[in-house]
Amino acid sequence: MTLYINPVRGPRRRRMMDELMQDRDEEFLSELTFPIDVIADKDSFTIKALIPGVHPDDIDIQIVDESVTISGELSSDREEGKRYLLAERPSGRFHRVITLPTPLDAHKVDASIENGVLTLYIPKAEQAKPRSIKIKQK
Repeated sequence: MTLYINPVRGPRRRRMMDELMQDRDEEFLSELTFPIDVIADKDSFTIKALIPGVHPDDIDIQIVDESVTISGELSSDREEGKRYLLAERPSGRFHRVITLPTPLDAHKVDASIENGVLTLYIPKAEQAKPRSIKIKQK
């Protein structure tokens, strides 16, 4: 199972480009992506993101209106000067924006991480929750 996917280039082509650009462009980085699940309930959303190997301090979560942004950095413990025959473990910055259908209450978000799975519980804003209206008969 592949956990990190770069939809733009395949592994061989990415490796060639990384080698070519290594000394020329300091800002050339492969963008890391990660799989997520979004569960919608009556009063909230639950987002589960698979980000193994990332320390909680290296994750930034921002919520504005209907958008949830998860970003951070996966650091590598590769040693400089070593000759790796195979180096497939990803490292670098990651960034993902999820737009949900209703406004969110950013003040009541609960975030936790366990076994590489980030779980966000995000309640809907009060104005986004459905209301029952009673009709009076005259």
